[in-house]
Amino acid sequence: MKKREPIKRHKSLKPISREHHNGLLFCWKMRNGFKNEIEIKRMKDYANWFYANYLLPHFAIEEKYLFPILGNHHPMIKRALAEHRRLTRLFNDTENMVKSLSLIEEELDTHIRFEERILFNEIEKKASENQLTEIERIEDTGETESGWEDEFWGKG
Repeated sequence: MKKREPIKRHKSLKPISREHHNGLLFCWKMRNGFKNEIEIKRMKDYANWFYANYLLPHFAIEEKYLFPILGNHHPMIKRALAEHRRLTRLFNDTENMVKSLSLIEEELDTHIRFEERILFNEIEKKASENQLTEIERIEDTGETESGWEDEFWGKG
């Protein structure tokens, strides 16, 4: 299997790309929770915290600053917005938590890889220097992982 070369990201997009790493780490934690048969309430509590403190601010930044570069009618932006809505529905589902958390783990992983490997590359190509400068001014609004103490993914 051919090893992927790291994507060389414009400096203005690097902080948002780093946030994607945290999203992939969240998916890994969910997979470990399922593998270790962790109580679903513990996993759901973490998912709720992650969604409110990390994912919602991240979606807001993408939707306000990045997606307008291509426009809401661009097929890639339509896909990204649809995936944001789908993930929001899954995070808010309290009826089928096991199924929803499992789908979140899979769909968030796929969504992040789409944004990193395809969408952000297109945004970088189309963005003006003024747009990239504006993105660079964005302050990080997401919490860090240090705000969560129940590390269920590392122990039972």
